[in-house]
Amino acid sequence: MNNIVLCGFMGSGKTVVGKELAKILGVKFVDTDELIEKEQGVAIKAIFATHGEDYFRDLEYEMCKKVAEMNGVVVSTGGGAMTFKRNVDAIKEGSKVVFLDASFDVICDRIGDSSTRPLFQDKEKAKKLYDERKDKYLSAADYVINGDMGARKTAMQIAEIFR
Repeated sequence: MNNIVLCGFMGSGKTVVGKELAKILGVKFVDTDELIEKEQGVAIKAIFATHGEDYFRDLEYEMCKKVAEMNGVVVSTGGGAMTFKRNVDAIKEGSKVVFLDASFDVICDRIGDSSTRPLFQDKEKAKKLYDERKDKYLSAADYVINGDMGARKTAMQIAEIFR
């Protein structure tokens, strides 16, 4: 089985849907952000603060290459990962990319208190970022799924594609 890689904006449900999908398919779930944090021994927020975004994006690229070497896993990517061509090219080796296309209103409801989401402190800026990234997600995706549904229903729809 190819890897199934979930992409989408923060709050689109990549982690929750990914865990549910992995359970349904009976495969391992991995999260690129969690893997980076584990490897570096610090939170992504600290990596950004200490080393900057460019450094983080290089770590993310290396993790995309590592994930591509895995087999038959469900992968949740960071919100920005699939907006970089090098990451898409790396991860598409043996993977199918699914874009969880959640509306901005649903994402706002899901995120709620945005104190843990640095890029969501200003809703206007977040909406602009959402709009900028959407085309990139669409071009990276092999499949587009409505991300406004609940996690179980979304995971079931994705599972049907890959059965």
